[in-house]
Amino acid sequence: MFKKILIANRGEIACRVIKTAKRMGIATVAVYSDADARAPFVRMADEAVHIGPAQASESYLIAEKIIAAAKQTGAEAVHPGYGFLSERASFVEALAKENIAFIGPPVNAIAAMGDKIESKKLAMEAGVNVVPGFVGEIEDTEHAVRISEEIGYPVMMKASAGGGGKGMRLAYSEQDVREGFEATKREGLNSFGDDRVFIEKFILNPRHIEIQILGDKHGNVIYLNERECSIQRRHQKVVEEAPSPFVTPKMRKAMGEQCVALSQAVGYHSAGTVELIVSGADETGESFYFLEMNTRLQVEHPVTEAITGVDLVEQMIRVAAGEKLAMTQDDVTIDGWAIENRVYAEDPYRGFLPSTGRLVRYQPPVEPWTDDGAVNGRRGVDGIRVDDGVFEGGEVSMFYDPMIAKLVTWGETRDEAADLQVAALDAFRIEGLGHNVDFLSAIMQHPRFRSGELTTGFIAEEYPDGFVGAPASVQLTRVLAAVGGVIATADADRARRIEGQLSDDLYAPGDWTVRIGEREEGSTSHEVRLEENALTVDGEPVTIEMQYTPGEPMVDVVLFENGADEDADPVEAYTAQLKSTRTGYAVTTRGATHHLRILQTRIADLAAHMIEKTPPDLSKMLICPMPGLLVKLHVGEGEEVHPGQPLATVEAMKMENILRAEKQATVGKINASEGDSLAVDEVILELE
Repeated sequence: MFKKILIANRGEIACRVIKTAKRMGIATVAVYSDADARAPFVRMADEAVHIGPAQASESYLIAEKIIAAAKQTGAEAVHPGYGFLSERASFVEALAKENIAFIGPPVNAIAAMGDKIESKKLAMEAGVNVVPGFVGEIEDTEHAVRISEEIGYPVMMKASAGGGGKGMRLAYSEQDVREGFEATKREGLNSFGDDRVFIEKFILNPRHIEIQILGDKHGNVIYLNERECSIQRRHQKVVEEAPSPFVTPKMRKAMGEQCVALSQAVGYHSAGTVELIVSGADETGESFYFLEMNTRLQVEHPVTEAITGVDLVEQMIRVAAGEKLAMTQDDVTIDGWAIENRVYAEDPYRGFLPSTGRLVRYQPPVEPWTDDGAVNGRRGVDGIRVDDGVFEGGEVSMFYDPMIAKLVTWGETRDEAADLQVAALDAFRIEGLGHNVDFLSAIMQHPRFRSGELTTGFIAEEYPDGFVGAPASVQLTRVLAAVGGVIATADADRARRIEGQLSDDLYAPGDWTVRIGEREEGSTSHEVRLEENALTVDGEPVTIEMQYTPGEPMVDVVLFENGADEDADPVEAYTAQLKSTRTGYAVTTRGATHHLRILQTRIADLAAHMIEKTPPDLSKMLICPMPGLLVKLHVGEGEEVHPGQPLATVEAMKMENILRAEKQATVGKINASEGDSLAVDEVILELE
């Protein structure tokens, strides 16, 4: 076994590998860029080596610097994590020349599977089902158009070396191909150094299923069941679960055996994942096709660990050290259900735009996961596991992936795991930047998610006009009103007790009007009355239990049946995050932030006559929706534009975003130039 390994990665995956290595008694070495000098993974490792500037292209992607750090510290092996150099064959070859082991698959398997065009050919030779498409060299846009028309729309254009949702475009028409082909090439070149593109048929109502593979250097290869990864946004996975609610034992066996055959065909060892696309319209489950093979550890590997009890990082290290697998296919079981949500620094209320900046508050629902070697330990604390690599006061940088943490829950059933997600997301406190916690909670509560009727179009179909927060039930609305009344009374009572504000013989008011909603239209108004032993909302009694001290940022609320005795089971339990506003509170719970305007009832009657401020008209400005680089201006001053016409292209997180005209207008003043770094809400141009 190795005595010291180097982790050629950063963030949560570096923390994850370090934890398991330490449990195995292996010393660890971290490498870090300028941006990560104070990151948790650097402090966790036994040694740390600085390798360059914040840009990955000058630090984490420079193989020579990684190898030099390994030689300097005497590391015998390198674990690449995922991303960066994890699937670069030349890196594995360079390590071998220095007699440093690679904790991953052999170089020939990486090379074969890393090229999406060649991997499809190999899959066909191995007897694996493949999606119809064109796997040759595409000359130019005109050639791409001809190929797309021959295959039949819709088609998917993919960068051959792509991954992580980058370098992919869906085309429903010739115009889509003409607009997207060059952009796909550029993204492939910028992110992966390879501008080759291939085109394949887009499967309608597709489900994204992947099979976890594990093999050793002695020819043994097994599959550790499947993961459902259908809920995606822009081809980036958002929710993953294991097992899949769609896959039957017969499907699992057929998929697993084909994926094992493909792995054996390339002499695969270590952990790897074969991604499949499955037609959700085919209930027989026979219409599944090879998509690609990821020759590395997947982001979502914890859900497989939770249901199988297998520590994939430990197995990767043991395989790299030459050990045989200690299990066979018959030993692989499914115990319970696990769901992973990716908590990202992106704002779902603003079209999921990247949100970088400082984590002013970061308090996960449980302590980050620690590896104690036990199966239950891999399931976290009471079934809740947090894998992260950030800290309160730290920064989510524009240079790297915007993931803040992975939230994994395990339960005996799928509903139990989903319910745990809702509860944990409610208690996940993040401030300082936009995040997708509300959105994830909304998905977990969505009836379609609960039914298991998933496709990769789930988000686009269920949120076609964007995300505005999860809808509140009648029960939740009543609870919110009651909570508003309770905290308003507590705050007023505190003010009464502070010397010099109110005389001692005055009591805190107990009659409140709570309006829920930011604006008059769409908001609801509720009359809340607190008496010594009673709480009513709109004249109806509500029984809740909560402890609140003025100034607290979070409260737990338990709802009971009215008239229930002390030993009765609660109807529902909520965790609500509170943020004081000028006239009340913003209360975040169950996938939405609810703005509560709380006034004494007699004052509310007068406030109803106040004129509301209307927001300014921003429709005549093209505003940058995210921090990014202005790659291209498509129009000039005085030019007439039409609805849908591209106005500017902004690159953020290595993805190109085309900003289009919403109406017919004439371009007035242009305030930015190509190559400018833009801040969020910066005005790019003005329309007349």
